[in-house]
Amino acid sequence: MRWVVFLRAVNVGKANRCQPASIAKELSKFGVVNIGAVGTFVVREDVSKSALRAAIARKLPFKCEIMICPARDIIKLTSKDPFSRQPSGPNIVRFVSVLAERPGIRSDLHQTSNIKSQTSQLPPLPLSLPSDDDWLLKIIAIQDRFVLGLYRRQMKAISYLGKIEKKIGVAATTPNWNTIEKIAKILCE
Repeated sequence: MRWVVFLRAVNVGKANRCQPASIAKELSKFGVVNIGAVGTFVVREDVSKSALRAAIARKLPFKCEIMICPARDIIKLTSKDPFSRQPSGPNIVRFVSVLAERPGIRSDLHQTSNIKSQTSQLPPLPLSLPSDDDWLLKIIAIQDRFVLGLYRRQMKAISYLGKIEKKIGVAATTPNWNTIEKIAKILCE
């Protein structure tokens, strides 16, 4: 099966530093393609999820959450434009938070974050923070392990991304929609 891998909190600030391009090269037997500098990879060869997770973990000089999604899930996510009815412009970023697991499902396997999983209900959507009238972050949908939303290009908006994890109770990493589209394009080549 082909996969997409997202590493949580890699190369942000001075912590958890690594070279994703080198990792991709070292894992070339799996057909790994590096996407950017924050630990996002497309895996083109057929490999088991557990073997892939172990191989990536061995290449990292630190522990981090390794989120692995079937390639078909990314292709399905991008098959329709979930942002078609949302505001756009240079000051609005469309994003997808990739969750470590589906909300409401408790799994301690490979859990390295300190986010406490919970089985509470998901927040009603759309969810606008801090408020509907003056939002800096807006969650518009939750599809399986993907939280889709928008945030305004303001420093304060970044703090609201961390609140997604707390509201849902699952660790997440957040690439922008352009990155997700780039991944889908590579998968469809």
